[in-house]
Amino acid sequence: MSQSSPVQFGFVCVQNAGRSQMSAAFAERERDRRGLGEDVSIITGGTYPAEAIHEEVIETMRELDVDLSGRVPREVSTEELESCDVVATMGCSTLDLDAETDVCDWDLPDPDGKDPEEVRAIRDEIASRVEALFDEYFAEVEAKQ
Repeated sequence: MSQSSPVQFGFVCVQNAGRSQMSAAFAERERDRRGLGEDVSIITGGTYPAEAIHEEVIETMRELDVDLSGRVPREVSTEELESCDVVATMGCSTLDLDAETDVCDWDLPDPDGKDPEEVRAIRDEIASRVEALFDEYFAEVEAKQ
């Protein structure tokens, strides 16, 4: 499916320490599973980044052999997000992006301070939504070709 520039997905929440980090990790995994390599670029960030990824998120993702321990929350700019084809917010953002960027609000609870069972439920919901995002986006791309 190689194209001139990669599709860019953005995942944003306030602290970039939980939901958006899980989303980006699942998107990276989905990109690899589908063999999309350089055809998909993924960014993640927050509007007010935390100092570290939430420990309960690191532990819960580790259960799926996904290591987030080396990642650091970062601020994301409007310009970065406007370069995305699709931006998924986590129910905590009031982004005002240009009309060419497709923004979907996933309205997910913040895993910070939640017990492992609640974090697993959020994690699993994110995994499903990321897979659906890839299915939907690439079905539309194929239909236009």
